[in-house]
Amino acid sequence: MTEKNLTCANCTTAACRFKNESKYPKFCLTASADNDLVNETIEIYKNDEILGNIARVSAEIEGEFYGRLTRVEETIEFITRMNYKKVGIATCVGLLNESRILSRILTAKGIDNYVVGCKTGAVDKTEIGVPNELKLNRGCGHESLCNPILQAKILERQHTDFNIVMGLCIGHDTLFIKHSTVPTTVLVVKDRVLGHNPVQALYTANTIYSRFKKELNIS
Repeated sequence: MTEKNLTCANCTTAACRFKNESKYPKFCLTASADNDLVNETIEIYKNDEILGNIARVSAEIEGEFYGRLTRVEETIEFITRMNYKKVGIATCVGLLNESRILSRILTAKGIDNYVVGCKTGAVDKTEIGVPNELKLNRGCGHESLCNPILQAKILERQHTDFNIVMGLCIGHDTLFIKHSTVPTTVLVVKDRVLGHNPVQALYTANTIYSRFKKELNIS
């Protein structure tokens, strides 16, 4: 690969964390960054009240609690500091128990919340062109489609000011985030094989347990 094609994936120093310019690789994206573009983003944080507040609160939570709070605790801290009044939870129906627990915790913390499952509406998958043979039940009766756009619209009607994604399938989460009208975070990323811990596939990528031996040239 030429230096022109190298990206942060090829960096082994992460020297940008502390602006250690002597350790920037030759292809460093920080060193070659468009200063006008960098300044444009900084002006957004400075001048946009909502986006700037999200950026500052996120940095403050990182600085105060790095490595100490779980993601659930960090999310609650973020909600509290952002002064969000009502939180929407867009959940996979396969994670209703986890969402139920989260809802109870938020309620106990005095945070109003509203949970909507992905199968709400109970519309069969064939209604949007999914063939019977590609349904989980292979066409043996009704099988509701996941409707993340409906989830987003229901939460919009509930006037939530922050939404949480709980284990929506790949693509469905994309549609939800696309149609959410308020800031959104992902608390659970679905991975049925790895217990909703998708990064495990990367942790084991260079081991005998790798599912990417061909791609990584592992024998």
